[in-house]
Amino acid sequence: MIKSKGAAAPFAVWMALFTVIPLGIVLWFAFTDGSGNFTLSNLSSIVDYAGTFGISIALGAVATVICLVLAFPLAYTISRAQGRMQQTMVMIIMLPMWMNFLLRTYAWMSILENNGFINQLLRLIGLLPEGQSLTLINTNGAVILGMVYNFLPFMVLPLYSVMAKIDNSVIEAAQDLGSNILQVFRKVIIPLSVPGMLSGITMVFVPAVSTFVITKLLGGSKTLMIGDTIETMFIGQGADYHVGATLSLVLMVMILICMAITGMVDQGEEDDLS
Repeated sequence: MIKSKGAAAPFAVWMALFTVIPLGIVLWFAFTDGSGNFTLSNLSSIVDYAGTFGISIALGAVATVICLVLAFPLAYTISRAQGRMQQTMVMIIMLPMWMNFLLRTYAWMSILENNGFINQLLRLIGLLPEGQSLTLINTNGAVILGMVYNFLPFMVLPLYSVMAKIDNSVIEAAQDLGSNILQVFRKVIIPLSVPGMLSGITMVFVPAVSTFVITKLLGGSKTLMIGDTIETMFIGQGADYHVGATLSLVLMVMILICMAITGMVDQGEEDDLS
């Protein structure tokens, strides 16, 4: 018992320094005014940012759904691959994650901008007149594209880890009983993949809702999400730590509610399977 407590000491110090104390600071600023007096007025100001919260949730949800649709067949293909091929495919999925997040987003800027790769290619093949360009950057679509590209591996890997555990004999048994490919997916693969789906949804939706780098670089000033708003509250002449801390606290609560819901659904699925 003594040894186990000693082994947990570094973790406890880490949690205190980088979780408990920062959270306490956020709570302090959220419920105090400029003079340090207790107040609830910061919470009432959240109403002014309801639209920003709505946009953040909407774009994060769209990006999450797209990631799920793309990741499911990809993860299934990887899980059914054999030996070295499976390892290579997993490596390819993880490879972009080894590159700096900011550099990956800057790369999409050069692809989507008015004189970027896509517009130049369209002019080259004659689909766009010379001097004209499609507006691809500084749009909600560009923001969603950036989210999907950056967060797709976080959907693929949980799905792959769950699907890889599905025994081929289960799929073969369903086929022997007369199920076609669609029925196998609907009645066997999808139900058994629910834990991976819920983990992936959480891992994609949480950073997508709170992101600010992607919106700043690919959305410009036209797309303002809650992460951008919180950043402006701590940086610049109009900084307001108290409102910024309150927005951060509300976002944290929203994320915890999302995680609790997915946890409840996951537990319900496990009870049904058992």
